[in-house]
Amino acid sequence: MAVSIELTKEYGFVVLVVVAYAFLNFWMAFQVGKARRKYKVAYPTLYAVESENKDAKLFNCVQRGHQNSLEMMPMFFVMVLLGGLQHPVVAAGLGALYTVARFFYFKGYATGVPDNRLKLGFCRLILCWRTLGAGGSTSWR
Repeated sequence: MAVSIELTKEYGFVVLVVVAYAFLNFWMAFQVGKARRKYKVAYPTLYAVESENKDAKLFNCVQRGHQNSLEMMPMFFVMVLLGGLQHPVVAAGLGALYTVARFFYFKGYATGVPDNRLKLGFCRLILCWRTLGAGGSTSWR
């Protein structure tokens, strides 16, 4: 059984959002690299141990902010790409807002106070749900 999907020119906005999120993750990876040098956490150590490094919490907050973004990336990509099939402008708009919220989530987390990540964090959940809702109404022909 063959399935044919026609993409509109607006679907390009969805692709741009996915690319923007990927670049955001690259930027976060560079921030983790800078934090590794600053707090003296050598590879392959994923998280610093407080008994061995007085700045472990500061480094771990930067690392965890990036790690959480990596964990959420596959679900976000699937939702925005599928939602964009039926509603490309809505999916792209919500995806762009999610990407901006993810930036502030990381910046808040990287302060060393994990609760700072929650200042815009609730927006991510709402946007994630709406993006899924846009994708949930997709009718396959």
